[in-house]
Amino acid sequence: MSDHLLSLDEMEQVDDYLGKGFKVHSVQENLSGMFVDFKRQEEVVTLQILTAEARKYFAAKLLEQTLL
Repeated sequence: MSDHLLSLDEMEQVDDYLGKGFKVHSVQENLSGMFVDFKRQEEVVTLQILTAEARKYFAAKLLEQTLL
C-alpha cells in the first residue's frame, strides 16, 4: 500500500473511533510510530499510526478535542 493510501486509512480510523464516542486515553510515540489508546467506558482499543501525515492529522484532532 502506498504511503498516501496508508495515511488516508489511518486518518479514517482516527475519525471512526472519535465518531463512535471514543476519547483519547493515552499516546506513546517511538521509532515504530505513534500508539494511541482510545477509551469508551471500559473498552480500550489501540491504534498504531505509522505515517507522518496521519500523525499530524491526529495531533490536530487532539487539539480540536481539548479546545472544545
